[in-house]
Amino acid sequence: MKDPRSFLYETSTNGVATITLNRPERLNALTFEVYRELTDTFAALRDEPNVRVVVITGAGRAFCSGGDVHDIIGELFSRNMEGLLEFTRLTCELISNLRALPKPVIASLNGTTAGAGACIALASDIRIASEDAKIAFLFVKVGLSGADMGAAYFLPRVVGLAKATELLYTGDFISAAEAERIGLYNRVVPGEELEQTTNELAQRLAKGPAFALAKTKEMLNRELHLNLDAALESEAQAQAICMQHPDYREAYEAFVAKRTPRFE
Repeated sequence: MKDPRSFLYETSTNGVATITLNRPERLNALTFEVYRELTDTFAALRDEPNVRVVVITGAGRAFCSGGDVHDIIGELFSRNMEGLLEFTRLTCELISNLRALPKPVIASLNGTTAGAGACIALASDIRIASEDAKIAFLFVKVGLSGADMGAAYFLPRVVGLAKATELLYTGDFISAAEAERIGLYNRVVPGEELEQTTNELAQRLAKGPAFALAKTKEMLNRELHLNLDAALESEAQAQAICMQHPDYREAYEAFVAKRTPRFE
């Protein structure tokens, strides 16, 4: 996999890859280059067998404040419809690649999470946040639709239609505590505990059955579109497939032997 230039990327021996948005002086605002490299990185991670879990976080006091006003917005004024679509489709490709990655993605939200940053967090599988990680889908405040980068697709499914409508219509920030209360954040911890809490979960998932976790994510994505009967049939087939995988027998044999399973 090609090393990115616009953010930090590191892997650990325990199967966890960490992406750190690294423009703290700009609250980790996204540039065209960051968008492109994030999109390509999430695609490339599908073929990295030693990576079992991905963490995305930010340097400094923000997770990500959205698109960079100077680098992106000024440039977009000079584009025609075709050029604008090229950019908006790139931002959506990032979300598509993140969701298509058959590995857990944890957003470790260290601070302000806004605009495109909020959408990246929303599309992640799990969101762990510091107490300072306020969040806003602030697109309407700059004259754009609140429906951006999958926000109108995912947010109602996470917090319900009524609350999603309010957040997308107003673009207002809500606190980390409120985000946890409505189910947008999985967990909120003091800032000094964020890294450890994130790492503990990432390592736990990395030790888990990668094939079964990938299948679970596939089902979560697929069943968003299915009726109950189709969902039940899809799950029946998914379980039958998992039952043929060596991890299923390993879990059984570990249980019988009263030891910790060693999953592939």
